[in-house]
Amino acid sequence: MGRRFTEDEVRELIAETVAPLLGRIAELEAEVARLKKNSGNSSKPPSSDIVKPPRAKPSKKRRGKRRPGGQPGHAKHERKPFGSDEIDQVVEYELTDEDACGLQPLDEWRVLQQVELVERPLIVTEHRARRYLDPRTGRIHTAPLPREIVNAGLIGPRLSAAAAFQKAACHMSYTTIQNFWRQLAELDVSRGQWRRVVGRVSAALQRPYQQLCDALPDQRVLGIDESGHKDSGKRHWTWCFRAERFTVFRIDPSRGSDVLRRMLGETFGGVIGCDYFSAYRKYMADAGATVQFCMAHLIREVRFLAEHSSQSLSRWGGKLLNWLKQLFQTLHRAGELSRRTFARRIDAARQGFLRQVRHPPSHTEAQALARRFRGRKADHYFTFLTRPGVEPTNNLTEQAIRHVVIDRRITQGTRGDSGMRWCERAWTVVATCAQQGRRVFEFFLEAVQTHLTNRPTPSLLAEG
Repeated sequence: MGRRFTEDEVRELIAETVAPLLGRIAELEAEVARLKKNSGNSSKPPSSDIVKPPRAKPSKKRRGKRRPGGQPGHAKHERKPFGSDEIDQVVEYELTDEDACGLQPLDEWRVLQQVELVERPLIVTEHRARRYLDPRTGRIHTAPLPREIVNAGLIGPRLSAAAAFQKAACHMSYTTIQNFWRQLAELDVSRGQWRRVVGRVSAALQRPYQQLCDALPDQRVLGIDESGHKDSGKRHWTWCFRAERFTVFRIDPSRGSDVLRRMLGETFGGVIGCDYFSAYRKYMADAGATVQFCMAHLIREVRFLAEHSSQSLSRWGGKLLNWLKQLFQTLHRAGELSRRTFARRIDAARQGFLRQVRHPPSHTEAQALARRFRGRKADHYFTFLTRPGVEPTNNLTEQAIRHVVIDRRITQGTRGDSGMRWCERAWTVVATCAQQGRRVFEFFLEAVQTHLTNRPTPSLLAEG
């Protein structure tokens, strides 16, 4: 018979064999949880999802698959017909005399308007300046050409604005622009020429871009976000500053708070909407800025905890998620509730969330989240409750920067300082014109025309 183990020896044996296994299980659970992170339960962008996150369960109210197109009850939208001043030609069709025999013609027509490209959608103009000979001196004198014609060169202002629009708003490469005009208009222009055209438009945008940069420190509310950028293979960052009436993009090698100091100054009196990235927290502390940390980011983080394999962490995350749901359900019913009832319910949801988040289970993720809500730190998640006009999320800024992310994936970044300056100026125009309901092409055109004639360029600082 084998030797009998004492209780102390059994405990020691269990500690030596089971404890490492429990530690390894905890490590594997953490790794599984990390791999389950996606754009729906964390701050990761949708493009980082290896597979699509699981779809939400359909509502019980909705039965069957939603049909494409307009839904029942939605008003029908039809394009407004062209006005008489917009019509270039009218073609009338009538019955022959034989077919119209016995019929009385009415002053009424069935109208079908059609838009078509002209056969060659370009006008080629040759500008000639006559030369004159002075018989007395033998010198040749040449009649002056208009300054804007000389400055523009081969590509005129409208075509320059069109190429800039293709590059900025349509994510086209120079090769694609070259092929487009070669196929559509039989215009054979080199990629280098198109690059010089875009460079000229970039120079025209420098002043209106700088005006917006100078206006950033005076804004009441600013949403800020950043995304990666590659320049000649080197890592840079595209910063997005979204104000109420305009948006500014800035490409910088740094992702630190020094960018915020350069763009906003050493102090900032407005409210910054952002995620919990360290650069914003450092600037908040150094500049004394008021911050609204994005509640959408917080909700995704809490959802991740609620889906965790650890039961204690999952229960805690589920309770936090319920308090946040109650908070936003009350916000959405603000118009239905009296001011007193609304304030009472909002405060109850806020206090309920804070009580729960400040008593986390003994888990790393829970402890880290709880530290963010100690004392007055929590106020920076609820600024929107006390400051009118402040959004609880940074969604609008993230939507603005989405155009940049798409451009980065298509073009693979820039090569040199001139390319980065073009991108930040052009993206600023595209985003700002969208906010102000202006046409990007028209702004490009006006900027080019004024630049060629040395007149003041148009402004993006809209009033109101």
